[in-house]
Amino acid sequence: MLATVKPFKALRPYKGIEQCFSCPPYDVLEEDEVKEIISRNPNSFLRVTRSEVEAEEDSKEAIYKKANENLESFIKNGVLIKDSEPSFYIYRETWKGVSQTGFFAVVSVDEYDKGIIKKHELTRRDKEDDRTNHILNLNAQTGPVFLTYKAQEDLKTIIDKIIKNKEFLYSFCDENNVKHELIKIQEEDEKEQIEKTFNSIDYLYIVDGHHRAAAASRAQKIMKEKDTNYSLNKPYNYFMAVIFPHNELRVLPYNRIVKDLNGLKEEEFLKKIGSYFEVEEAPFSPYSPDSSHSFGMYLQKKWYKLTFKGEESEDPVENLDVQILQKYLLDPVLSIKDPRSDPRIYFLGGIRGVKEIEKWVDTKDWKVGFSMYPTQIDQLLKVADMNKIMPPKSTWFEPKLRSGLLIHEIS
Repeated sequence: MLATVKPFKALRPYKGIEQCFSCPPYDVLEEDEVKEIISRNPNSFLRVTRSEVEAEEDSKEAIYKKANENLESFIKNGVLIKDSEPSFYIYRETWKGVSQTGFFAVVSVDEYDKGIIKKHELTRRDKEDDRTNHILNLNAQTGPVFLTYKAQEDLKTIIDKIIKNKEFLYSFCDENNVKHELIKIQEEDEKEQIEKTFNSIDYLYIVDGHHRAAAASRAQKIMKEKDTNYSLNKPYNYFMAVIFPHNELRVLPYNRIVKDLNGLKEEEFLKKIGSYFEVEEAPFSPYSPDSSHSFGMYLQKKWYKLTFKGEESEDPVENLDVQILQKYLLDPVLSIKDPRSDPRIYFLGGIRGVKEIEKWVDTKDWKVGFSMYPTQIDQLLKVADMNKIMPPKSTWFEPKLRSGLLIHEIS
């Protein structure tokens, strides 16, 4: 069985408002940042994705109700318009001079359930519940799932040809200086060509958005059960995704900081980690490792370089630097058993850089920081192909996908 990728009728901001309407993903902003953006810009899509800042009371029901009211209001006031024909949309993001170009489309929930759309991460039930209820209350998927595929020359040729011959529907730079460009594809022959080419691809892979995909699956089951006139063509059988080739994605390191040395003195700590790592003074500071199985460590205003002494493993998860650090240092030496829930560990996304480790350790009462070599996209694909799960906070992808450019209504 091969991947099904289809065009859809998008709900989208009218041309001219897309820059101020669209917003970062729902989970990257703090509440005070959301309030500030909305106060400046009442036409922000954050009023749908982060409606808790405007809800009349602090209950889930009130939050979903407010999100739905705000979405309906955007439609009623003409801020959002509905495309009359199903379309694919080419989406290009350019950051720091490098681009990733792919497609907005919808993909099959059934294929996600069967493992044709592969995952590499565990989900949390509470976050799944929230996303499922958001979809059901709004009758819409408001954020895309970030997917990748093993790069194919045929799809690149199609994209290059279309970009050469078409005008951009949207083109703007966001607050992080990422350029977003969108082209609408509605010609039947081009849509057919895209569908057919994707149909020769064995698997799609979730890069980011595991909770959104799981929620789309759960929402589909609920809607299907209530539907007395079910057919496979119903939009709730599909979820909205952005699909990029694997060789254009950029992964940044996901660094770690730890609150204390688990009762150890500095000398004891350094001695203990010497069992599995060669410990030396870093060649420069702040130090970022330039190859896998080496780590930067910041302790008492000094940078060290740690090199893992162990062998390569047959298991792709065991070869991940995040797993090596967890298994041979964070757990046995610092007693961090479950990095998902232990408050003594914190994760700093790669965009913030290694200077941020120094800042937290020097000024915020954290004891030790670790700079990581980024997980490679090939490692992620290998883990997913073996149906294994990566440790938490293994990857940080940049640039992030923009929310509010396209919305997928599911009924």
